[in-house]
Amino acid sequence: MGRLGPTEIILILVVIILLFGAKKLPDMARSLGKSARILKSEAKAMKEDKSSAPADPPATDEQPPAQRTIQAAPGDVTSSRPVTEPTDTTKR
Repeated sequence: MGRLGPTEIILILVVIILLFGAKKLPDMARSLGKSARILKSEAKAMKEDKSSAPADPPATDEQPPAQRTIQAAPGDVTSSRPVTEPTDTTKR
């Protein structure tokens, strides 16, 4: 009961094409792929930040956080933007 057969999949694709139009589907797929690349690069940056963070940060040295540039895809300079890292507001 929970499985989709080839007939149902074709019917769903036809309805999607009728709703959105064949011209908009490639643009939608492109933007979805770009969003996935951004999400992947952000997740990778977060993992790298966690692994490179010191175990005991010095409490007396207060420096403003450095800015990073986030790119949608490697080598894509048209959509890169500087990002200010959030500061840690919790005190121990």
